[in-house]
Order: sequence, then C-alpha cells, then structure tokens
Amino acid sequence: MQDDPRTLVSTDWLAAHLGDPDLRVLDGSWYLPAAGRDAKAEYDAGHIPGARFFDIDEISDHRSELPHMVPPVEKFMSRLRAMGVGDGHQVVVYDGAGLVSAARVWWLFRLMGQTNVAVLDGGLPNWQAEGHPIEDLPPVVRDRHMTVRVQNNLVRDVTQVSQASKLGNHAIIDARSAGRFRGDDPEPRDGLRGGHIPGSRNVPFNTLFNDDGTMKSPEACRAVFEAAGVDLNKPAITTCGSGVTAAILSLALERMGKADHSLYDGSWSEWGAFPTLPVATGDA
Repeated sequence: MQDDPRTLVSTDWLAAHLGDPDLRVLDGSWYLPAAGRDAKAEYDAGHIPGARFFDIDEISDHRSELPHMVPPVEKFMSRLRAMGVGDGHQVVVYDGAGLVSAARVWWLFRLMGQTNVAVLDGGLPNWQAEGHPIEDLPPVVRDRHMTVRVQNNLVRDVTQVSQASKLGNHAIIDARSAGRFRGDDPEPRDGLRGGHIPGSRNVPFNTLFNDDGTMKSPEACRAVFEAAGVDLNKPAITTCGSGVTAAILSLALERMGKADHSLYDGSWSEWGAFPTLPVATGDA
C-alpha cells in the first residue's frame, strides 16, 4: 500500500516514525457490549509504545441519548490537550479489532479541522503479528494547544439525511451487515426497527478489507462500491449502526479521492428508533 499520513499508514511506516517527537499514537479501540471486551483494560495491559487511550464513549456529547455522538468542541479540545495532542502533531490511530473504531477517531479529527491524522492499517493485531513492540507503561504527557475549525460539511443530521433520501440527490451508503440492512437480522441495540434508509445502498465495512484485515487498495474499494450500486458521481453520506463503522466507508472514499462525503452521526440508532421515519427492507 502507499502510505498517506492523512488517511492510512502501514505498520512499517509507524515503526519507522515511532520515535518522531511530533508523532502521537492513539488507541481508539471500542467494542459493542456483546463482544465482551474491555477496551481500556486491554489498553492498560498492552499498547503500542507511547500510545494514549482515546475513549470514544467518554469523548462524546453526553447531552444526547444517542451513543457517542460528536462531542462539543470545547470538550474535544480539553480532552486532547490533556492527552498532550495538539497543533503540529502527526496523529496515528489504531484499534484492537484491526481497522474498525479507529476510523471513527480519524473522522472526528477531520471534523474538527485536523488533517494530519491517519489510521494504522490492520491495527494492533497486524502490529503484533509482525513482531512490533507493545508496552504497558503510561505515556509521558505534556499539554499542547489544539486549534479547532469544525468542518460542518463532514457531518449530517437526521433532517438532512431524510431530505437526501427523499430527493435521491446523495449516495447514502450503509456499512452494516447485509442481514441487518435487509431487516433479516436483529439489531444489537434494543428498540430499533429492522431495515435501512430508503434509497440507501449496502457496503458492509468488512467487504473493504483484505484477508489479513488491512484495507483494500483505492481501486479495489471503488470496485466494491460500484458493485453495490453506489453512484459515486453523487455526494456520499455514510451511515451504520451508531456512526462508528460508517467512518470506515468515509476513510475508503477519502483514499479513493472522493472528497464530497459526510457521515450521518445518529445513524441507525436514531433512524431506527423513530416510527415516523420510513424504513425499507430487502436488498433495495
């Protein structure tokens, strides 16, 4: 793969730059309760040297009943400053599942106007499989100011997505599994209807991965989107269960050179909970 410090970097790239003074590594691991995994406990037991833990659930908008919604700007800035992450740093985010929740952290940084951020391809499993070191030591942290310039074009709310669904002027792309998209399989969160946003197309996030958990090439990703019936000539809106794996689609689109993409932050946790919003089932 071609390393790009603004989207995706390899384990070799990170190993070569791990000692750079302005590099900051973040562990953005997050798991559904059914996974039975404790992201923070796993971080404490072993992480990439110098990594800080980015708590997706804590660094969110706690005023919302929806899970891990975009945090207020002030909260994002204060939490990152406390982690010693700020202006001028090159950030690399990884997670313990390979390449899942790290993309959400990448997208949050981009939303806040920070572009020197990349996801580690293959994540911690790939890092460890290649024999790179891990440690259980806390990082040495020094405060660093962060300037935030929110990029509102990168996020969409339910009203905007509803309008896009009715008008058909956006490509709405759903990262959930085919069974959940069709409405055949139950949702992992209680109280949600089955199905998908009318007019949306299904690109399960794992179809963008190679067998080793790394992301496919931009050309191969484009083929996956096109095979799913996604019209890449339209602006894209990515969605999923709660706005986490949708960011994997956003990352793939960015690597493909498609800049006009945004993420539906509420995703199915919001859409599926409201009986007044229309729901489609089946493959289309």
